[in-house]
Amino acid sequence: MRQPGTKQIAENRKARHDYFILESYEAGIELVGTEVKSIRQGNVNLKDSWCAIENGELFLRDMHISPYEKGNVFNREPRRPRRLLLHKREILKLFGTLKTQGLTLIPLSLYFKDSRVKVQIGLCKGKKLHDKREDAAVRSANREIDRAVKEHRGRE
Repeated sequence: MRQPGTKQIAENRKARHDYFILESYEAGIELVGTEVKSIRQGNVNLKDSWCAIENGELFLRDMHISPYEKGNVFNREPRRPRRLLLHKREILKLFGTLKTQGLTLIPLSLYFKDSRVKVQIGLCKGKKLHDKREDAAVRSANREIDRAVKEHRGRE
């Protein structure tokens, strides 16, 4: 799924469970040095994070980056808003889509691309309870089919 030169840091599995992902974008993220060091150690959580557009800029909210243990005074607040880096026209397009269609921007994954930290954000629509049940039923049926095929091949 990932190209060479990329290393997965964190994935937001809850987003794929709670939302239909219509489009995805790759964005840079504005960080300080101790945050990058903490991310390299894997101390990051995307679970309840979301994106907001304020004054023509895109911000990532509620992403938790644990303080770097050797960072002392240079550490920042773990849940501070972080600016995402996209082209102005992409931000304006997203802003128009969000306002007219009532969609949400959710971070899907965080990864290193070469030496830079990137965020994959998704333009998402919320799932209803019956949609979640339907997805679970499809996954369960596929698992049963795979199990039956594997068992059948084992007999031959």
